[in-house]
Amino acid sequence: MSAARPLQGIALLLLAVACFATLDSSVKYLSLGISVLMAIWFRYLFQALVMSAVVLPTRGWRSLQTAHPRLHLLRAALLLSTSLLGFFSVKYMPVGEFTAIIMLTPMVTTLLAATFLKEKVSALRWLLVAGGFCGALLVAQPGGATTGWTLLLPLGCTLANSVYQILTSRMARTEHAMTLNFYSGWGGALVLTAALPWIWQTPADGQTWALLCLTGATGTLGHFALGAAFGRAPAATLAPYLYAQIGFAMLAGWLVFAHVPGRLEMAGIALIAVGGATAAWLAARLPRQV
Repeated sequence: MSAARPLQGIALLLLAVACFATLDSSVKYLSLGISVLMAIWFRYLFQALVMSAVVLPTRGWRSLQTAHPRLHLLRAALLLSTSLLGFFSVKYMPVGEFTAIIMLTPMVTTLLAATFLKEKVSALRWLLVAGGFCGALLVAQPGGATTGWTLLLPLGCTLANSVYQILTSRMARTEHAMTLNFYSGWGGALVLTAALPWIWQTPADGQTWALLCLTGATGTLGHFALGAAFGRAPAATLAPYLYAQIGFAMLAGWLVFAHVPGRLEMAGIALIAVGGATAAWLAARLPRQV
C-alpha cells in the first residue's frame, strides 16, 4: 500500500460509489431496450480498451507483470459474477433497494470470516449482522414483487461482492490500481466476447450508444477509484463510506425512474446503513476488544 492518505482514499471511494449508482441506473434503463448481457459486454470492453490505452503507454508492459496471476483471474471472475448478478437484479427491482441489499457486504464478510476463517466474532457483531438481515427483509418485503427467485440475485451478488472486496483490499497492498483494473476489464471482456454471437443486439439509436458509453465510463472510473482508494486507506476506514451508495442510488432512482421507497423500505435501508456503519466503526476503533 502507498503512504496512508485517508482523506484521498475517502474522496476516491465516494467517487467510486457515485459511479456505481450511475452504472446500475444506466443498465436498468438500457435493459428496457436491449439485453443485460449486451450492456455488460460493452461495459467490460470499454474498460479493457481504455485501460490498455492508459496503462501501456504510461507504465509499459512491465506494469502488467504480477506474482499473483491466479488471484487476478479469481478477482476478474468475482467481478464478472457480481456484475451479472447485480445487473440482472436492477432489471427486476428498484436500484435503491438493490443497493441497500448489497450493502450487506460488510456483514456477510463477518459471517464468512467467522465460518471459514474461524475468526472470533463478538455477540455485538452478531447482533449487527442480525439487524442487517432484518433490514434486508424490510427492503425486500417478503410476499412482495421482489421475493422468489429474483431475491436470490442480489443475495448472490452480495456474496460475490464480499469476496471481491476482501481480495481487492489484499491485492491493493502490492498491485497498482491500473494493473488491477486492466486485468479485471480484460477478464470480463474476453469471456463475454466469446458469447457475443448469442447475445449481440444492434443498438437502435444514438441515445442507446450514449448510454452504453456511460456504463463503460462509470464502470471503468468507479473500479479504478475503488482500487486507488484501498491503496490509500485501510478497508476499515473506508467501509462506512460505502453506504453513501445507497443515497446516490435512491437519488438516481428518483431522478430517472420517479421511484420513491416506501416507509418499510426506508426503515430497512436505514437499519442496514446504521448497522453496517457501526460494524465498520467497531472494526476500525476496537479491532481486538469487539
